[in-house]
Amino acid sequence: MPVTAIDPVTALIVIDLQKGIMAMGGHQGFAPVVEKTRLLLQIFRSRHLPVILVNVDGKPSGRTEQSRNLKDLPADWTELILELNQQPSDHLVTKRTAGAFSNTDLERYLKEREVTQVVIVGIATSMGVESTGRQAYELGFNVTMATDAMADLLPECHTNSISRIFPRIAETGTTAEIIALVESSIKPHAGATHANS
Repeated sequence: MPVTAIDPVTALIVIDLQKGIMAMGGHQGFAPVVEKTRLLLQIFRSRHLPVILVNVDGKPSGRTEQSRNLKDLPADWTELILELNQQPSDHLVTKRTAGAFSNTDLERYLKEREVTQVVIVGIATSMGVESTGRQAYELGFNVTMATDAMADLLPECHTNSISRIFPRIAETGTTAEIIALVESSIKPHAGATHANS
């Protein structure tokens, strides 16, 4: 079922579109995610809606069966990709867990701006995106997942999240459906020159 509504104060949360993560999938493999995210960034910025760019730098300290070594990563692995065209009005959140709300200022930032809904995009569908969506839902936000603006290293994990997990915690929709709702619900602000950058 497609997304039904966009609240007057809805934020876009972009998960882990950073150099180190993109390199894992061979940047070109994630190209559709980047292009759809750019379209969403343009519409959200043109409406002066909150944009949160999230990167990851580290991991929780607990034991797992599948652990990644973060010691030998390149120095720029946390840098956001240039295609996001980061703006001064964007809010940067650096996380050290899969979800963007744990031990960050994200919840406070959104509530101070009276945000009631979040649209989430990024990589990986079954980790950073899903974890952030679960946390947002548990905190009482309306959650929307732009399913064509996310990807996973494992296609079966992407499919599981979209078909089994997201319908329980969110509404789902395509980038085009979300943009159409934003355009019909929220008027653009004059002077939003960076929206077409």
